[in-house]
Amino acid sequence: MHHVRSVLNQGLLVLLFGLAGQNLLAEELQTYTVASVVAPQERTIDGLIEAVHQATISAQTSGRITKIHFDVDDYVTKGDVLLEFSDKGQRAAFNAAQANLKNAEAEYERIKDIYSQKLVAKAILDRAEAGYKSAKAQFEQAQEALEYTQVRAPYSGIVVKRFVQVGENARVGQELMSGLSLESLRTKVSVPQDMIHGVRQFKQAYLLYGDKQRVAAESMRISSYADADSHSFAVQVYLPKGDYGVYPGMYAKVVFVLGEEQALKIPSSTVVHRSEVTAVYVVDDKKRISFRQIRIGKGDISGQVAVLAGLQVGEQVASDPVYAGVLLKEQQGNK
Repeated sequence: MHHVRSVLNQGLLVLLFGLAGQNLLAEELQTYTVASVVAPQERTIDGLIEAVHQATISAQTSGRITKIHFDVDDYVTKGDVLLEFSDKGQRAAFNAAQANLKNAEAEYERIKDIYSQKLVAKAILDRAEAGYKSAKAQFEQAQEALEYTQVRAPYSGIVVKRFVQVGENARVGQELMSGLSLESLRTKVSVPQDMIHGVRQFKQAYLLYGDKQRVAAESMRISSYADADSHSFAVQVYLPKGDYGVYPGMYAKVVFVLGEEQALKIPSSTVVHRSEVTAVYVVDDKKRISFRQIRIGKGDISGQVAVLAGLQVGEQVASDPVYAGVLLKEQQGNK
């Protein structure tokens, strides 16, 4: 009888120590309190990425094209030399204008010195000054003409078309290349009429890119009238400068803020996805854990997700669902 009582006491001690250990583990489990917050009301629309700057470069001087450094689909950096003209005539004119300017400046300084000694009339000084200014203007024109023999990229971007060949004689105004800038991008979307009032009021939008990342729009331009056929409004969403892995011609998703609403929010990191089940680990005031299925809405830029059903304000959800799952199994095993 004494032996039976001893075995029972040992079993009771093991059970008590097991439960105490379980409670200690549960005490370490961090939780998040479900709260009702004012959240933005959002809608997502597909759009098309396009370059803000698209231009065709034309010849500013005439001559034979001697070199073409870039072709279609090449990436160029702002200031890169795209192609070169033969500069023999322009360089000769530049050298002559430079020499003429040097002589005219020396003559003007000489006459100005003599005039300060009151040895020549003011009219002679005025003629020397006018000659110097004319020579300077001719030099600047010659310098500009020489610079035009090297056609440079006005911005960083992609060459889209090339209209000339090496050896071709180009005239002033002839199209040389066309390209688009990757420095400044925008997304063009068609906003339905039921959304346009919210879009106009809040003027907040985000581009979705990469792994569910967002970038806030820098600005937007909204058409003042709707398309007669689609009854939608053309909206251009301008992106801040940066590399988002999107390029002109690609489809993109744009999130528009249309208003505000009360919503239950929890961190998306607390949510568990198993097959078709979406759930969280709920912890009650006695540190008991349960696995509860919930229905969620879209996540936001802060990493929070809206809870549409399954939770109430004030309930506690496990911050670490993996650890909570381990504790739940131990809890079930001790029953």
